Amino acid sequence: MPQSAPIHPHGSTARKGARRAAGANGRPADRPLGPSLGDFAADAAYKRFRLPADEVEDYDGRYEVWDRAAQTALMLREPSPLHELPSQVLAALAERIAQVRGKPIRCFGSMDMAVLGGDGRPRRIMQADQSLYLHPERANIVKRTAMVVGEHHYPDVVLEVDRSTDVRRHKLKLYEAWGFPEVWVDVPDASPRPRKARGATIYLLAGDAYSSAPESRAFPGWTAAEIHTALNEPRLSKATLAVLERLGAVLGEREGTGPDDDPLLRSQRAQARAEGRQEGRQEARQEARQEAHARELASRARLVRQLAVSRGVRVGEGFPLDVPGFEAADVAVVADAALRCGNVADFAARLRRAAPG
Repeated sequence: MPQSAPIHPHGSTARKGARRAAGANGRPADRPLGPSLGDFAADAAYKRFRLPADEVEDYDGRYEVWDRAAQTALMLREPSPLHELPSQVLAALAERIAQVRGKPIRCFGSMDMAVLGGDGRPRRIMQADQSLYLHPERANIVKRTAMVVGEHHYPDVVLEVDRSTDVRRHKLKLYEAWGFPEVWVDVPDASPRPRKARGATIYLLAGDAYSSAPESRAFPGWTAAEIHTALNEPRLSKATLAVLERLGAVLGEREGTGPDDDPLLRSQRAQARAEGRQEGRQEARQEARQEAHARELASRARLVRQLAVSRGVRVGEGFPLDVPGFEAADVAVVADAALRCGNVADFAARLRRAAPG
């Protein structure tokens, strides 16, 4: 099944698409907004800047939250590539799980997530660090660029990287008010002075409130500890790869799909099977040659033994196979040695003298 088309995670297309969708359906203006921007602004990790409503559609920069009433957006005061890394890692992890499952999983990045007013225009917009859909083919997202609360499918998982901010005090309350089913908050190992202990926390919505959980609901059996390890490893360990394979198998079994439903893995597995069959044929030919050689050697040994015994030469049970050089010697040489030798030692000496070099 093909992947969904690429999206623009935080550009003007998203905001225009959100406005059109909501305007067509006449969404009321009473959607919950969550905490005010004043609560965020008190956090030194955020920086406020003015962003009028008539400019937000064309603003291509990254921010955490925008509010129409305040005509203001908040962005990280000290953005860092280390903040973005876990979200990219999650996309790569999801791709591995999807291949084993046999169906695509799509990470839409920091796309706009908006609450609209009755006029169809955004009242508040939030951008996650990463948003993940287990069934992108069914995800009802306008132009696949924006998610409107009350209008479109929620992401199955949203990731927030809590490197310098305090997501639990701020953005998590927005996700809770807006009804997002599952949010992961990861405090990276690379955080120099984290406000919380390094690690991952899984928040699952139960009714109208979040509660922390030991493992994911979207990815059954994936624990918070395993998620944190996978997001922070410099290189995926064997243990993490085994977890990803297990998750893919669980999700695939639930949906009746598997690795052969993924085009890349199907091709690789077919190639491996073809190579295995070729290796099997080569091994069979090699075994046949070895068996033929063993039969020929046994036949030659019987002949030499009969010749020596018929002449009265006393030989042991292993003669002539236990004589050095017998197997490599020419048939004519061993036959002549058997007809002329006086004993086993003489037979061996004749083989040595006839050996090349």
